[in-house]
Amino acid sequence: MEGLPTSTKAERRWRSKNLQTSKPSLVMAFFSCVAWLYVAGRLWQDAENRTLLANLLKKNIEQRPKVLTVEDKLMVLGCKDLERRIVEAEMDLTLAKSQGYLKHQLRQRGSSDQKLLAVIGVYTGFGSHLKRNTFRGSWMPRGDALKKMEERGVVIRFVIGRSANRGDSLDRNIDEENRKTKDFFILDGHEEAQEELPKKAKFFFSAAVQNWDAEFYVKVDDNIDIELEGLIGLLEQRRGQDSAYIGCMKSGEVIVEEGRPWYEPEWWKFGDEKSYFRHASGSLLILSKNLAQYINVNSASLKTYAHDDISVGSWIMGVQATYIDDNRLCCSSTRQDKVCSMA
Repeated sequence: MEGLPTSTKAERRWRSKNLQTSKPSLVMAFFSCVAWLYVAGRLWQDAENRTLLANLLKKNIEQRPKVLTVEDKLMVLGCKDLERRIVEAEMDLTLAKSQGYLKHQLRQRGSSDQKLLAVIGVYTGFGSHLKRNTFRGSWMPRGDALKKMEERGVVIRFVIGRSANRGDSLDRNIDEENRKTKDFFILDGHEEAQEELPKKAKFFFSAAVQNWDAEFYVKVDDNIDIELEGLIGLLEQRRGQDSAYIGCMKSGEVIVEEGRPWYEPEWWKFGDEKSYFRHASGSLLILSKNLAQYINVNSASLKTYAHDDISVGSWIMGVQATYIDDNRLCCSSTRQDKVCSMA
């Protein structure tokens, strides 16, 4: 018994403790190896996938046709020539519109190439039936006399828009009156209302220059009488004069108090002295053909003010126009040779 190794009680406790602590370490080491093998496998697999994708991409790039420009696509689709023709047509249309060669004009001219002397538009409203009959019985020709006046080169029409309630009794009455007298120029795109009068000027000059080829376009209020032969003689003297803005020129006070007659809502735009720029009185004003064309071409962007004569004057300020102040067109004056008077 003396030759056998012996161990003390303390040694046995130490060995048992080492065996207990080594088991979790072995388990952790095992799972670490498994995780490492998994990650290494995924990395190897991802590397293979990237190599495969890179080869496919390179192959596709080599086989892909060149990138087509918009012009190439239009050429392939057969649209390139069509696009060029559209651009040319738009340029021709803009040029033709600026020169006055419009569809409506060609239709009105017919087989005759003679240019009219003037188109006279007499502003009227839905409630002005008695005034129109008075004019027809005085200075304004009617029936066959109206046609003979057109043969002389002067077209005269009552100018009116449409009712806010399109097709109502107001519109029907005007249509019926026009069927009998044939002396209306109806602005279908314009709403006839007192507050819309400045816009009416744009509609009138634009529509008139599209429908008739004339030397001059005349706007007349329905509260004045015209000495027609005197007006025709005045225009004959000016025949062939471009950029003519003719009328009784004035420059009045800008009314800034709301509620007063002739109130101007945008009074603050007219400077510290609050006076209007020089312009022709709205009772009777005359524009040469090229100025009427200018209004027609730019009507969408032309601003209107509270009054139609101020609005027209503001449009003319921006172009090279010849201002002609003719006292014979001052309808309230006492001159003997005047061509208009207050009705």
